Formats: sequence, C-alpha cells, structure tokens
Amino acid sequence: MGKPHLMKCLILLCYLRVFSGSLSGDINKSDKVLVHESNNVVEIVQCRMCHLQFPGEECSRGRGICTATAEEACVSGKIFRKDGSKWLYFMGCLKNCANVKKIKWGSYLVDFRCCRGYDMCNEKF
Repeated sequence: MGKPHLMKCLILLCYLRVFSGSLSGDINKSDKVLVHESNNVVEIVQCRMCHLQFPGEECSRGRGICTATAEEACVSGKIFRKDGSKWLYFMGCLKNCANVKKIKWGSYLVDFRCCRGYDMCNEKF
C-alpha cells in the first residue's frame, strides 16, 4: 500500500472518530458514526449477517457484517415449522423492514425483528 493511500485512510479514520464524538472526552456520547447525506444526518448502523443457519449449528452461508443504509434496518428472522419447532434462522440488512410474528409462509411460520438502535442489534433474537 502506497504512502498517499495510507495517509488518506488515516485522515478518514481520524475524521470519522472526531465526527462521531469519540475524541471529545464526553462519556455520554455514543460510539455511533453519523454521515451527512443530502443535508440530512444519517446514522450508520452495522448489522450481523448470516443468510442461512439451522438450529444448533453455526452460520453456514452468508456470514459477515452489512451496513444498513438510511432506508434499511438490521433484521433477524426465524422460520418455524407448523408444529412450532425452529427450522431456520437468518440475519442481515433489510429495506422497509417490519416487525412481524408468526406470519404464514407456505407450510411455515415466520418471525421478523427489526432494529437500528446500535451496531449488531440483531445478534440476540
């Protein structure tokens, strides 16, 4: 990595830390990163991502972190069989997210939980 590129990264990181208030010394400030977008301040929220996880197993597809845009939220979802047993979990970023409980999807029931309160808010569902 070239020296100019490293310097740009360092400047960007310092800018983000100062802009988010983490260098101000005020312990009441949050660690959230804010970005100005079309004269609006948009909070950047990172979400845990896993496209496919079966009960009792680790994430098997799509593991990582996504960044929710202004129109998105972190989502956690569970799919249950009709008998109520858990069949599948998923997490990520979702546009127009809505909290729902036990909606029918074919022979399954689905729960969605949406959040934007803090980074990785969709980990515990």
